[in-house]
Amino acid sequence: MKLVPIEKRSGLTREEFIENYLKPSRPVVFTDLAKDWPAVQKWTFDWLRENHGDLDVPLVDKHLHDADKYFQIAKTMKFGEYLSLIEKGPTDLRIFLFDIFKKIPELADDIRFPTIMDGFLKSYKFVFFGGQDSITSLHYDMDCSNVFLTQFQTRKQVILFSPEESRRLYHHPFTVMSKVDPLNPDYERFPALKGAVGHETTLLHGETIFIPSLWWHHIRYVDGGFSLALRANNSIFTAVRGGMNLVRHTFVDKSMTKLLGLGWQHWKEKKAVENAESVLRQQA
Repeated sequence: MKLVPIEKRSGLTREEFIENYLKPSRPVVFTDLAKDWPAVQKWTFDWLRENHGDLDVPLVDKHLHDADKYFQIAKTMKFGEYLSLIEKGPTDLRIFLFDIFKKIPELADDIRFPTIMDGFLKSYKFVFFGGQDSITSLHYDMDCSNVFLTQFQTRKQVILFSPEESRRLYHHPFTVMSKVDPLNPDYERFPALKGAVGHETTLLHGETIFIPSLWWHHIRYVDGGFSLALRANNSIFTAVRGGMNLVRHTFVDKSMTKLLGLGWQHWKEKKAVENAESVLRQQA
């Protein structure tokens, strides 16, 4: 497996972004897309703790995507206590896909929707918090939107793979998930992964990564910290595909998991291996 650095750009115009990154579905890191947001200076650990520390927040752990625990909440905690926890050191507890703006509407005044492209989904704003070395496992987003992920205060490592690498990543059918760990590749278990090409960067405070629609991403919190994801859709194709993913997940994958339990998980793993082996046969 090869990892190549993701380009970092400042001063990108709308026209340059659309022609060079959006249309060809190519990731990029903006160093200045969020530079005018009040949140970049305002949202510190201390400020969030002092002003909103009494909020109850839902937490997930490393078992979030286990076959028998679909998106189950591990526990709840006061926001201020959780912020102190992730400042202290490693923990696998994360705030995942949490719309904090529904709980604290005034926070929306601290961000700006970019004009770099059309189609931003203004009702879907999610924050992600995690402790040092916690991981968001390899997946692509179920709704198939383009994602603009802005990092605050600390660092986050992001590894991306294009949709063309799906079979090499041992994509589990009827899901948007992979069991591959690009930071610790197991070539004995996943031999097709050797030929995959990934794209890697470390996001710094105030930087925004553009994750194109359908691109796989694996995220590691280098330090305990947080980020904000804004979503945009520029294609009816991806909107339809996102709807199909939701149907597969809700009516097929979850139903079969309830019916067959780990047997369904094993079938998906078998099919993922068969699809990857077809790539190896094509190369032979």
